[in-house]
Amino acid sequence: MLAVSVLGLALAGVAGPAVAADDPGDGIDVSVTIEPTTTPGQVSMTVADNSGVSLQENGSDAAARQFTGTTPTVTVTDARSPEEIPAGDFWAVVGQAGQFTATGDPAKTIGSEYLGWTPRLLTDSSTGAVEAGEPVSSVISDGTDAPAVGLQGQEMLVSTANSAGEIGTWEVNADLALRTAVDVAAGEYHSTLTLSLFNQS
Repeated sequence: MLAVSVLGLALAGVAGPAVAADDPGDGIDVSVTIEPTTTPGQVSMTVADNSGVSLQENGSDAAARQFTGTTPTVTVTDARSPEEIPAGDFWAVVGQAGQFTATGDPAKTIGSEYLGWTPRLLTDSSTGAVEAGEPVSSVISDGTDAPAVGLQGQEMLVSTANSAGEIGTWEVNADLALRTAVDVAAGEYHSTLTLSLFNQS
């Protein structure tokens, strides 16, 4: 978002009789907010400004230690017209987590299969043309019906090949849950979650 402000705008006129100086408090604040432009005919993705996600221990039990957090909001904008969308076309945001590595001790790792997520659509989609991806669990199951496969190329948001319904702006985030063995080695671990937008016919 680009904000442009002009502060204390003063207008100068032709010479005339001397007058008292204007009171600075009478200045007019002129401002305008200019939204980012979207190129027509494209599908694009942005991730909200963030400083990363710090997972905190929450929900540990006898089977696993669990650490949770929430991703920043991800926005997909489909600016195409129905005529520009081929029959059967759809798009999807896919997440792929890297291996967690301990700071200062690269020999200590936690595989991406221990990280699961539950995507959540934040934009109303009463037509069902755009849906959040299915939840997946760590390979140490969380006790739900979510597949225990970890976050290794899973859909976060997907359109359903409805050319009229998928047009618009869609927001989604996901609750993350890292479930590790109870005897996981102590340390500060880091991973990278890569989000990619795919458009296919």
